[in-house]
Amino acid sequence: MKTNQNTKIEAGNVYLVPYERGHVLKYHEWMKSEELQQLTASEPLTLDEEYKMQESWRNDNNKCTFIILSKEVYNKSCQNEIDSMVGDVNLFLNDDEDLTTAEIEIMIAEPAARGKGFGKEALLCMIRYGFESLKLETITAKIGYSNHPSISMFTKLGFQEESKSDVFEEITYKLKLTDHIKQFVIDSIPQYEIVKYR
Repeated sequence: MKTNQNTKIEAGNVYLVPYERGHVLKYHEWMKSEELQQLTASEPLTLDEEYKMQESWRNDNNKCTFIILSKEVYNKSCQNEIDSMVGDVNLFLNDDEDLTTAEIEIMIAEPAARGKGFGKEALLCMIRYGFESLKLETITAKIGYSNHPSISMFTKLGFQEESKSDVFEEITYKLKLTDHIKQFVIDSIPQYEIVKYR
């Protein structure tokens, strides 16, 4: 999405930066993992396909993608984004007739970065970006039956089960962005700030 191509989101422990060509090689290495393929319902791509995918997502007005960086590693590594990458978070506006609703996806790909709160903080940042910058009113998420950590995280943030698909073995959750939810998100990430990227 070109809307966020110059946007960097800073929070307490993470930075969110636009998914750029320079990130693709490490992202491609992540996606060779069968575990991540299963968790994200993804098919393995060649490196060339991954580069084309990144370019298409960047130019697609309905796909808002960010790479999640560990703030600690970033600041210790002379601002090396590649060394700091821990995952990604995305908003997909899948309905051209309703641009107030988007589907959110999050992945903490680096095993050593899991269980440290990066996912929750990145998710909260993306939700806030969604209602403040993209004017979203509803966010949905599709989570596999066996992905218990994600189910726990999303439900604790207020997402409610909407439907189940035994065919795809996934649950669809929905979060209505009420004033109460918005205030909860804002209070949960007080260090949230949008700054110019590059």
